[in-house]
Order: sequence, then structure tokens, then C-alpha cells
Amino acid sequence: MAKPDFNDLSAFMMVAREGSFTRAAALLGVSQSALSQTVRHLEETMGLRLLMRTTRKVSPTEAGERLISSIGPRLEEIEAELAQLSALREKPAGTVRISSAEYSADLILWPTVHKLLPHYPDITIEILIDNGLTDIVAERLDAGVRLGEQIAKDMVAVRIGPDIEMAVVGAPAYFADRSLPQTPHDLTEHHCINLRLPTAGGLYAWEFEKDGRALRVRVEGRLIVNTSTLAIKAALAGAGLAFVSEERVRSEIAEGSLVRVLTDWCPSFPGFHLYYPSRRQVTPAFAVVVEALRYRGA
Repeated sequence: MAKPDFNDLSAFMMVAREGSFTRAAALLGVSQSALSQTVRHLEETMGLRLLMRTTRKVSPTEAGERLISSIGPRLEEIEAELAQLSALREKPAGTVRISSAEYSADLILWPTVHKLLPHYPDITIEILIDNGLTDIVAERLDAGVRLGEQIAKDMVAVRIGPDIEMAVVGAPAYFADRSLPQTPHDLTEHHCINLRLPTAGGLYAWEFEKDGRALRVRVEGRLIVNTSTLAIKAALAGAGLAFVSEERVRSEIAEGSLVRVLTDWCPSFPGFHLYYPSRRQVTPAFAVVVEALRYRGA
């Protein structure tokens, strides 16, 4: 014998409960003829007459009564569980894993996550600090954070921060017996704090631009670090000039603990973006995180 269809059983239960095809059809949002055909299909599948139909009333047969008493409670439990699952689908839940450098995590991810989590108790966010260019597909991560110019073409990129402007800074004590550089070429006369790149392992060439002319300078100095945080600390201590994001040293420049030079040579470039594979299936939880991080301007 063929197995009865779940939807057919649910339709039969509705008709039996209401005692009317008309009322049951209205509650189910189907036509009366379609509902009658569904119940008839169930009866044919089971080889039993389940309902007695008269011009005034619809009532279950003995077989129908037994079916109601045996599967009725179970169907109600199934329907209740399905409703619970539907609620979970409408209420974003799950874990979202994001790779990020420490700076972008501190500047953008954490402030957003801090505000987001209380409103979505079923969402878990994992932030993995990695200053290299992590392969998020190979590492089975949901997304990563990079500067706009570093994102591969096959990725979806969502801007999560403003453009970034670079700054060359040094402590007043450093400039006490040195002249301020007027052009990037003058940096050859200064101690510069080099930054070791986390991926290729080479030293970062300072990038300048003025009047459409781009210039990359390989600076010299006795100190090499691999984080901008340490470069700033070294600059504050008078160890030399650092080339860092202006936003990171804005307060130090304002209070005078760092002096900014070569301002008209320092370009801005696309800021941080959240990126993920274009073929990725976007879950409700991930969609919530993306929208929360999306940059909407100052």
C-alpha cells in the first residue's frame, strides 16, 4: 500500500475537526473542490472510507475515528515543531566567522559586534585576528576584512569603513635637531621605521602621490616592526618617522605628541571592506552581520 501524504492527512484532520469542507477549505486557503479531491485521494491511497458526506454534515467513519485518535496528536506535535523551526528561520541564528587584522577588528568589527549581539541572542560571532591575507575559502571562514584594493575580483566586497589617509609622523624630540622633510626624497636623510609585510615578508614601500604623480619610496632605518601599533609607539619614543593611517594618530597629532609632515604627499585609498565568495549561500545570520557592518558614510 502506498504511504499517505502528510499534507493529505492534515487536510483530512481539518475537515474532520470542522465537520465541513467549506469551513476547512476557507481555513486552509484552498477551494472546496480541491480539498474534496485531496481527501478522496487519501481514501483511495488507504483503501478506506474515512468520511461520511451528507448535504448537511461531514462526519468520520469508524476508520476515520481510529485515524483521528491515532495520528491526530502526533500531527499536532509535528505541526508545532515545524512552527518552531519556522520561527528559527525567521529569527537569525548561527555562527559567523570573520578573519581580520587587529586594527580593523578594533576600529570597526568590535564596536559593531558590541552593539549587535544583545539584539540577536542566537547569533555567535567569531573574530579571528590574522594580519596576513588569509584564504577564507580554504579556512572555511564566512568572510574576511581587507582594504578595498586587496580584494580579489571573484569576491563580493561590502564597504565597512571610510577611505583611509596615510600620515608620516615623528615626535617633537626627533625633530629637535633635524629639519622637516619637504618631499619624499628628503626621507633619505631621516631614520624611518620600516614595516615588515605579513604575507610576502618584504618591507613595505611608502606610497606617496601628488598632482597625479605616484611615488613609492624604500625608506631606511635601524628599526623594523611588523605592526603599525609598534611603529606608532616607536615614533612617540623618538625612534624615527612612522608611516601609518592618519586616523590612528589623529589624537596624538592634535595634542602635539606627534608632528605630521608631508601632508600634501599622502594619498587616501579605499578603506576596509568585508568580503566573501560570490557563490556563498547567505544565511539570515550572516545577512544581519553584513548589514550591521555596511558603511553608510559619516
